[in-house]
Amino acid sequence: MAKPNRKPPAKAVDIFCAKCRSNLFKYRKGGKGALIKCFKERIVEDYTSTSCLCPECGSEFAREALIRGTPAFKIIGGKVSFK
Repeated sequence: MAKPNRKPPAKAVDIFCAKCRSNLFKYRKGGKGALIKCFKERIVEDYTSTSCLCPECGSEFAREALIRGTPAFKIIGGKVSFK
C-alpha cells in the first residue's frame, strides 16, 4: 500500500474535543472530508499530555494504529471536531 504524501498539506486545522471543546491538536489535514485518522508526522502542535486522552475531561478520542505502515491515531466517531 502507498504511504501518505511526503509533503504535508499547507492548510492546518485545529482539532477540539467534542465533549468539553478543549484544544487537542493543530494538524495538517488534506482534503475536505471527515477526520478519520491523524498521521503523527502531520501533527504540528500537540496539546495532550497523554496519548489519545483529552487533557480536560479525560475521555478517549482516538486509538493508536499503524496505517499503511505509518503511526497514526484512528479517531473514534463523534469524539472530535475541527475547524
